[in-house]
Amino acid sequence: MSDTQVIKVKAMCLLMLDGHVLVADGNSLTSTVRAVVPGNFYRVLGGSMDFDEDAETTVRREVREEINMEIENLERLDVVENRFTYADERGHEVIFLYKGTPEKKEWDMSKPLHIVEDTYEFDAVWVPIPDILTGDKPLYPALDYREYLI
Repeated sequence: MSDTQVIKVKAMCLLMLDGHVLVADGNSLTSTVRAVVPGNFYRVLGGSMDFDEDAETTVRREVREEINMEIENLERLDVVENRFTYADERGHEVIFLYKGTPEKKEWDMSKPLHIVEDTYEFDAVWVPIPDILTGDKPLYPALDYREYLI
């Protein structure tokens, strides 16, 4: 079984502040290990669970690692299954989806946050909630975000 045939378990957070959500910008993604498909898409912040780690601990750790920030008002919204194709590879994830607010309340929302992981880099950007709800800024995993963002 290859890595692409493994179901990944993730915890992700809609970090919301002043009518915006902080998300990964797919246009900025670079990777040293897999193909990258440029395009107008965004992804909820978070990542894979470690063995023996619960979902809340995972999402807090991932946000801390990615943007050096703690989450306030963390609330679990749902558990979703995400099956997709990206760069001609099939993916399958089970995602614990949360929402919360960043502890830091003053942000320059016009400037991206550059995030460097072990095998990839991307910018996190603040996207207005209406742009997500209208589909102008497609957000993945692909869900109906109305119940979570309104």
